[in-house]
Amino acid sequence: MNDAPEPAEEKEETLFAAPPIAEQERMVEAILFASSEPVSLREMEERMPHGCDPAEALVHLRKRYEGRGVRVVKVGDAWAIRTAPDLGFLMQKETVEERKLSRAAIETLAIIAYHQPVTRAEIEEIRGVAVSRGTIDQLLEMEWIRFGRRRMTPGRPVTFVVTQGFLDHFSLESARDLPGLKELRAAGLLDSRPLPGASEEGDEDEDEPQVGQSELFED
Repeated sequence: MNDAPEPAEEKEETLFAAPPIAEQERMVEAILFASSEPVSLREMEERMPHGCDPAEALVHLRKRYEGRGVRVVKVGDAWAIRTAPDLGFLMQKETVEERKLSRAAIETLAIIAYHQPVTRAEIEEIRGVAVSRGTIDQLLEMEWIRFGRRRMTPGRPVTFVVTQGFLDHFSLESARDLPGLKELRAAGLLDSRPLPGASEEGDEDEDEPQVGQSELFED
């Protein structure tokens, strides 16, 4: 007969049906808007009702923000709402950076970004000079680099990799989006001096001219 009771499994599916995709899109938008840090798909899924698909909701949300003053961008394995690149000048302030990076710190950071995961010994081999503990500590404190996995070699040295915060600061989706050396020099972000090599002796943290963070790359 037609009025026979529905199977228990079908009733359960109806009770826990996911919200419409438009509502899921609004939820994702709210999560990203309220978060000060990029949010991963897994974190979104944990916050949203059972059965939601944040990945699909993100596709719709990104299309809705195309051409707007803000956009939905991928930062590493997470997502965030950021100002459109062409409107970044509206957010700039003429302020003096309190924390500055020496040439040694800039070179160390660049080596880690372009060669990660990389050990301290490998950084020193590429630079041609010793890397002071202070340089590594400063980059760790800024949360632009972090410890990676240990190498399965004698001594099991720790490796260093750039952080999601580093990618976010320079509006990069991943380290693969870093500009090449020619691009950096053309933009005036890297001088024409030879790369770190055998002509230098010791780490120049104290004597090298100081360069502000904002001078490394363009936001």
